[in-house]
Amino acid sequence: MSDVISLIDYGVGNLLSVQRALEHCGAKVELVNTPEQLKRAGKVLLPGVGAYANAMSMLSENGMSEALKAFAQTGKPLLGICLGMQLLLDSSTEFGFVEGLGLIPGTVMPIPNADVHGASVKVPNIGWRDLVATTGRQSWEGTLLHDTPPLKNSVYFVHSFMAVPTSAMHRVANCEYGGTAIAAVIENENVWGAQFHPEKSGEVGLSMLNTFVRLK
Repeated sequence: MSDVISLIDYGVGNLLSVQRALEHCGAKVELVNTPEQLKRAGKVLLPGVGAYANAMSMLSENGMSEALKAFAQTGKPLLGICLGMQLLLDSSTEFGFVEGLGLIPGTVMPIPNADVHGASVKVPNIGWRDLVATTGRQSWEGTLLHDTPPLKNSVYFVHSFMAVPTSAMHRVANCEYGGTAIAAVIENENVWGAQFHPEKSGEVGLSMLNTFVRLK
């Protein structure tokens, strides 16, 4: 069924709040922690908080990293949120080079601690930021932000590192922090990522999750 979400349980992330948000959107949530379970999934959400290397290690321990790559190849919807979004990229420079899932070309880098004029910028980025359509994108139609208004669409961020997709075409929305355009929502065909916490972002976050839940 389209409204059944397989939530990846790998010891990195606040599953309960994400589960409650998905259930609020009408989804049935199944916690998944083995490759065998993932093979039967119709739609997957990868959460995550904390360190990149630790998260990738946890995913790799029981074969979940390879299972996620295989799942993405099926064309079924996959959404990563917060650290889960960053894991979708090729690699991270957090505490040294670490390979990611490689589902969206790009890398994860520290948020700059200074703006273009050299003024200090507080890191991590914590708080509510507006979503901004990326350059050349006329609307969010056909994306997970389909029902998100172009104005009054603030969502909640907590992160020190940022995803930097290789191609601008994979950026759906940015937020601006200290003059830096930070990727807030990214996509590559059936693979999606949201840097912010949709489960903590009120109606805007729930709207995005609802769109994901309804995807066919």
